[in-house]
Amino acid sequence: MAVHYHCRHCGVKLGTINQASIHSEDLGLHTLTEQERQDMVMYDSSGDIHITAICEDCQESLERNPDYHQYDFLIH
Repeated sequence: MAVHYHCRHCGVKLGTINQASIHSEDLGLHTLTEQERQDMVMYDSSGDIHITAICEDCQESLERNPDYHQYDFLIH
């Protein structure tokens, strides 16, 4: 099983955790609401977990340009 992190705005791969067993508490998923989990966490048929987060570049762009929050995808 692997946990893959991708930016929700630009799609860049942020990293992967390859571990045979990992608990949601170790990933901090227990702190998410049910809606946040539905929006951010996906499971594929091989048992891998895909988590959408935000990369530093997109975070900086959103801080400099708050009107970008209306867009699902950012290009930088």
